[in-house]
Amino acid sequence: QEVGTLEAIKVKILIMGEEQNPLTLRIELTSENDLFFHFNHNLDEHGFRQVQEHQKLMVDFPEYPNVLIRMLNNCIKEPHSHLAVFVIEREGLARLDFIQNMEYKFVELLSCNFIASPEDIIRAHICFRYNTLKSRLALVQARLQDIESLIKVKNPSLLLQLSKAPAPRQPMK
Repeated sequence: QEVGTLEAIKVKILIMGEEQNPLTLRIELTSENDLFFHFNHNLDEHGFRQVQEHQKLMVDFPEYPNVLIRMLNNCIKEPHSHLAVFVIEREGLARLDFIQNMEYKFVELLSCNFIASPEDIIRAHICFRYNTLKSRLALVQARLQDIESLIKVKNPSLLLQLSKAPAPRQPMK
């Protein structure tokens, strides 16, 4: 068995239907470090009943999203006692296990099955992230241009000094 790494994962919880009476729940997991890391967990009420029975859960489907949010928040707020372990298996299958450290024993609270997203979804997600960054860069460049124009009007000698000064060096990684 391979030992994994500790990594921050972005979790997006989407609910189809009303919040008090959801029809379907979808969880998307993505990573800032790996553009191709994209997994999802889809569950409707029927699928939830199977999970509920198999894992002996004491909550109903409408409460499931809030339970997930609470567990994720516990993992962030109390990392010494609450863990979220993501296990990638074969064939694009994966599992997110919520585990509580009881000091003398690890207790699995909940397990969610995930599947790797199809290539077209991953491609669309990467394009969206790229376009978002491109837009943000354009905004920052426009702001920099505005500042440069303002300095040109208010203090031209400062602009001249700034343009002559060598660019700060970036430390090598």
